[in-house]
Amino acid sequence: MNTFAISVKIAERKFRLKVKPEEEERVRKAAKLIDEKIKDYSHSYAYNDMQDLLSMVVLQFAVKSLQCSDEMEAMDEMWGERLKDIEKVLTDHIE
Repeated sequence: MNTFAISVKIAERKFRLKVKPEEEERVRKAAKLIDEKIKDYSHSYAYNDMQDLLSMVVLQFAVKSLQCSDEMEAMDEMWGERLKDIEKVLTDHIE
């Protein structure tokens, strides 16, 4: 496995991670996005410490992830039905 070390900063802390070359851009983008969301929440909500902000960001991303999963599942089902319809038309035409 070809990995190398990078540093990212999240919530004013540096983290050293080992990533694959093809993952580096995505990891850096994710860290930047998390930091931006933390900053947005810090301006919009009262909080006691960084843990509160991190919890809100994690919740937001978890909700978004579940929403995307549900949408993908619905699309898979829709395309599965369409493929069955196409298969039926082709089968009927061949027979």
